[in-house]
Amino acid sequence: MKLVTAIFKPSRLDAVIDALGEAGISGLTVSEVRGYGRQQGKTEVYRGAEYEVRLLPKVKVEVACAAGDTERVVNAISGAANTGTIGDGKVFVVDIESILRIRTGERNEQAIGS
Repeated sequence: MKLVTAIFKPSRLDAVIDALGEAGISGLTVSEVRGYGRQQGKTEVYRGAEYEVRLLPKVKVEVACAAGDTERVVNAISGAANTGTIGDGKVFVVDIESILRIRTGERNEQAIGS
C-alpha cells in the first residue's frame, strides 16, 4: 500500500479531483496549506504599499492506494496539476505499513476500497 501526497496550485484542485475520479479513485483528503519552493514567494501591492508574500497558498491532496494503483494515481495528479509554469508542485509516494477502517474494522487493502 502507498500514500500519494501531492502539493500543487489551488486553481488546479477541481481538475485533479476529476482526474482521480476518472482513474477510479474513490477517496482522498484535501488540505489548504502554504509554502514555497523555487518560486520564493512574490511581491504584491496593497493600498500603494508594496509587501512580500513569502508563503504562497497551495493545496495538499492525499490518496491511500494499493501498490498496483500508484502509477495511475501519480499520472492522474501530475497530468491534471501541470500548467507548465514554476510552482506546479510536487508528488510524494511513501509506503503505508497498515490501514484500519474505524467503522468496520477492515484492515489494509480492504479498508481502502469503497
